[in-house]
Amino acid sequence: MSSWPTTADRLAETQRQLALASPEPWTPPPEPRVGGCFVCFARGGTGTGSAGDRGWAAAAVTEGPRVIAVAVVGGEAGAPYAPGLLALREGPLLEAAVRALPFPPDVLLVNATGRDHPRCAGLAVHLGAVLGLPTVGVTDRPLVAVREGVARFVTTRQRARPVVVHAAWRTDLATAVEIVTDTARGTRTPEPIRRARQAARSARQAVDSTRLRPADLAR
Repeated sequence: MSSWPTTADRLAETQRQLALASPEPWTPPPEPRVGGCFVCFARGGTGTGSAGDRGWAAAAVTEGPRVIAVAVVGGEAGAPYAPGLLALREGPLLEAAVRALPFPPDVLLVNATGRDHPRCAGLAVHLGAVLGLPTVGVTDRPLVAVREGVARFVTTRQRARPVVVHAAWRTDLATAVEIVTDTARGTRTPEPIRRARQAARSARQAVDSTRLRPADLAR
């Protein structure tokens, strides 16, 4: 798969095709390089956002406790946010960020659903198919959660709300939970996604700072 659909109907059809695909299951190496990706958009928008919203996507790769690569790209949202259709808004930006890394990770954590999706192929599945990488979804809440074996609540830090871990492209639920648990490292959000989130938000903040007037800076 080499491109992203640009309409809801075409995306839905692509998702149905992805749901029927049978890629080779991924077996983690002893010490995998784990990537994470995240996208944020310009502040000040309302509601579900709009196509063309300015965005910043980042990808980070960790190896054990070390961050070994980070990449950030800027671009535009492809569509407003709509449940089940996140790939229209974020897919190309996230792909660009991961491809900007100096090397690919062994597995990629995505801030999106996987098989827990109306058509069993959320953005974490779709991005993995486009990139040719095993993927795991990590979200704050389930999207559908009526099928067994596609997502699980996982507590990554004591006294913190659990995250929802999703089986996605080439990963089953047990593998997904293992990767997320191993990379949480005392934080609620797995470290690769947390570092990508920091990088994307820092890029946005850098642009916001340049827009301040001299009078604002003096306050």
